[in-house]
Amino acid sequence: MTRKPDASNSLAEKELDKAEAQFKEFDNQVKEMTLDRMNMAPKEEKDVQTKLSQSEIEKAKQIHLKPIRSIGSREKFNEDYRKEYNFATEYVQFIAENNEIIGEDLDIWTKPFPGMPAQEWKVPVNKPVWGPRHLAEQIKKCSYHRLTMAQHSTVGSDGMGQYYGAMTVDKAVQRLDAIPVSDRKSIFMGATKF
Repeated sequence: MTRKPDASNSLAEKELDKAEAQFKEFDNQVKEMTLDRMNMAPKEEKDVQTKLSQSEIEKAKQIHLKPIRSIGSREKFNEDYRKEYNFATEYVQFIAENNEIIGEDLDIWTKPFPGMPAQEWKVPVNKPVWGPRHLAEQIKKCSYHRLTMAQHSTVGSDGMGQYYGAMTVDKAVQRLDAIPVSDRKSIFMGATKF
């Protein structure tokens, strides 16, 4: 922090000390917002955008995704992770959803293992597609935490009045989503596993 300005009277010094204490308390609240604490926030409940019956899925055009761009890697692939690699690169059928800009296709990069190329994918939304499991999992991870100021607690007070609020996590918002198609019940139950 920068040095305090020169305050000639004691009232100004007291006000500066109060302001500094309030700033430190707010700073401590922000530091306490660890990722573990944020992940305990409840997920915002959203209804799925695409409700297709099993017969509609079977009649739908089979879309198999391939990367539109690939950038090679200089790293060497660690063969100890071959089993995980084979699992992550299996093709699964899923429906991608864009919850922020409804209807806009997803443009996403993946690089699940060192030694694999970084790949750019163009994923159409709201229709069943076939893609590697790591792509669906990458889409599923796209969320953010909404922070708000809780108004129920008094933070401080001075000659100007009382200050209310403490930084809290309101909810976790799923920005993008990938819903598995293999189990139709899972689409309506909000399943998250592939």
